Amino acid sequence: MKPRILIVYTGGTIGMIEDQATKALRPFDFSHLMDNVPKIKMLDYVIDNIQFDPPIDSSDMSPAHWQDIVRAIADNYDSYDGFVVLHGTDTMAYTASALSFMLDGLEKPVIITGSQLPIGEVRTDGEENLITALQIAAERDTDGRPMVQEVAILFEDYLWRGNRASKRSADNFNAFRSSNYPELARIGLGIHYNRESLHRDHGHGSGMRAHYTLDTNVIAIDVFPGITETALRHMLATPGIKGIVLRTYGTGNAPTAAWFTEAIAEAVRRGIVIANVTQCADGGVHPGRYLAGDILSNTGVISGADITFEAALTKMMFLFGLGLSPEAVRRRMVHTIAGEMSV
Repeated sequence: MKPRILIVYTGGTIGMIEDQATKALRPFDFSHLMDNVPKIKMLDYVIDNIQFDPPIDSSDMSPAHWQDIVRAIADNYDSYDGFVVLHGTDTMAYTASALSFMLDGLEKPVIITGSQLPIGEVRTDGEENLITALQIAAERDTDGRPMVQEVAILFEDYLWRGNRASKRSADNFNAFRSSNYPELARIGLGIHYNRESLHRDHGHGSGMRAHYTLDTNVIAIDVFPGITETALRHMLATPGIKGIVLRTYGTGNAPTAAWFTEAIAEAVRRGIVIANVTQCADGGVHPGRYLAGDILSNTGVISGADITFEAALTKMMFLFGLGLSPEAVRRRMVHTIAGEMSV
């Protein structure tokens, strides 16, 4: 049987094509996909699409839009072999992370891709990214099950676990990178899968369960030289805040000044969940390595280990969205849910 793939088009650069009359870029009509990207006919797949109306710039992506994507996948889950989400690059890592938590027990591929140049340009990465994403979404393992059974980002030469990747370049075609987890596949003359890195439930899954509720009472605070007590306390006192992703130096270090430590400790005592995530692209938080990190850990701040900032933020939204207590969120934050961290 022909693979059945559903494309969910949210917007972004990949969905732009030049209007022949005005020469201006306009949103691509994916109902005419085969006419505009004729190579797709060679795949011999059954391809349907759902489009955001209107398509959005990924800078406007919100948790409400994540709910729309999840609903599109959940409502059509049994009818398709795989899903391709077309998305702008700026917030793609946030969306990939959020979907990895919201699509609980996922056993089919959800491949998120986009492009740095519009699909209507002569020299574009959009066409190749789209075709490769469709191929990966249709790929089967030797046991007949989907090769990829998770949310992944496909960009140029690599397939990354979605909640492990971050955008690293505004100019290069290889715009995404995962420093703390190996690629799921490398794309060259063929698609070479790194089977040891692919998620597998070994046939014990209980089916996909979609979650829609996210709690956005979460903020991020960056530590930087010169941060003041007034500014820190003001952010920690944000009305209604439940969780904070604290982005620190190196292996999880922060100022050791008494005012800084006490302000953080007071917030923890008020029931705010604070997760320590490194500002570095590689590595993770190791609280006991330096005194500065050890002091912060002793205030009750939890370690984010090697989780990305995007995954930490969306994971906290997801956990509070489940209606969990602060203590339950603290416990769940340090354990992996969808392969987002090494523990």
